[in-house]
Amino acid sequence: MKILEINYINFRNLIDRNVKFSPKINLFLGKNGQGKTSLIEAIYFSATGKSFRTSKNVDMIKHGKNKVGCYIEYEDRISKKNLSIKIDSLKKEYSSNRKKIPYDEFYGKVNVISFIPEDIELIVGTPAVRRKFFDGEISQGSEEYFKNLKEYNKLLKIRNKYLKEGNYKNEMFSIYQEEFIKYGARLIKKRLEYIKNISIILNLNYRKLFDNKKELSLKYSSFLGDIKKIDLKYIEDLFREKIKEEFFKEIRYGYSNVGPQKDDFLFLLDEREAKSFSSQGEKKSIIFSLKLSEIDMILKEKKENPIFLIDDVSSYFDSIRKENILEYLKKRDIQVIITSTDKMDIEAQIFYVKAGEIYENC
Repeated sequence: MKILEINYINFRNLIDRNVKFSPKINLFLGKNGQGKTSLIEAIYFSATGKSFRTSKNVDMIKHGKNKVGCYIEYEDRISKKNLSIKIDSLKKEYSSNRKKIPYDEFYGKVNVISFIPEDIELIVGTPAVRRKFFDGEISQGSEEYFKNLKEYNKLLKIRNKYLKEGNYKNEMFSIYQEEFIKYGARLIKKRLEYIKNISIILNLNYRKLFDNKKELSLKYSSFLGDIKKIDLKYIEDLFREKIKEEFFKEIRYGYSNVGPQKDDFLFLLDEREAKSFSSQGEKKSIIFSLKLSEIDMILKEKKENPIFLIDDVSSYFDSIRKENILEYLKKRDIQVIITSTDKMDIEAQIFYVKAGEIYENC
C-alpha cells in the first residue's frame, strides 16, 4: 500500500497545497515549528480519521477558518483509490472514492503506523493510553474486532447506567449483561491472540536492531488474572465468575468493576517491567521495535504493507542507527514519510518545510 498524494485545506499552520509522494522514502526537512509534524498529522488524519495530537477537531482547523479538509489518493494491491475528510464546526464527513460513508467503513481502508516522540507514553503512561493504542492497532487489521469493540463500549455504558440507577434486578439488565460478557470475551480472546503473535516479532526486532543480549516481551494483564487457554467459552465462563465475585462491590460503586476496559499491556525487558527498570534509550528502542512489529501484524491480516510515518527522527537515534533503520524499511518495500531537522545520507525524495509551505527539492 502506498499514498500517492495528499491535498489539504486549512489544516493547522500549513499553506494549502497538493503534495505528491515517492513510493519509497520521503524526507521532510526543516527547523522546529515550521509545519513538519502538521504534515505527518494531516496524512495520519486522512488515513484514520483521527489525530495523534488532539481529540478536538477544532484544533486542526487553521486559526481564523471554520472548516478543514483533507484528501488522499492511495494505491492498494488492487487499484488506485481515494479518501477524504471534511470538518466544519458541526460535523465530520467521510468519503471513499467520492462517496460518503460512515466512519465504520472508512477506518482501516488505509493502514498507517506512526512513530512520534509522544509514543514514549505507551510505556510510561497510564493503562488507558496502552488500551487505546492496542485497540486501535488491532482494529486496523481486523474489522471484526473494531465492530466488537464498538458494541462492547455501548453495552458497558448501558450496564453502568443500570448499576448507577440500582436497576440490576431488572430483567433487561440480565439480558444486557450476557451480551456484555459475550462481546467482552471476544475482545479478550483477540487481544490474547494478537499479543501472543506480536510478542515474538517484537523480540526479534529488538534483538536484531538494538540489543541482541536482551529479551523483550509483551504481556497482557487481564482483570481475569491468569488466562490459561485462548478459548472463547472458557473466557466467558471466567468472566461470569468474576462478575459474581465483584457484583456487590459494583452495586455499591454504581459502575462496572470488571471487563476488558480494566486491562493493561506490559512491556517486559529481561522479565522486568520496562516502565520502571528500562533506561530512556531502551524505552525509545522498545517503542520503535513495537512499531516495526505492527508492520508484520498488518501484513499478516491485510496481505500488504502499511505506510510508516516517522516524526522528528533526529531526536530518537544517531545517524548510523537512523540510516540502518531506513535501509531495513527500504528493503521491505515499505513507503516511509519521515521528518527531520537534520539532513540525512539516505536515498529519498527530499522536501523542505518553512512557515507552513512545502518545497520539493528539484
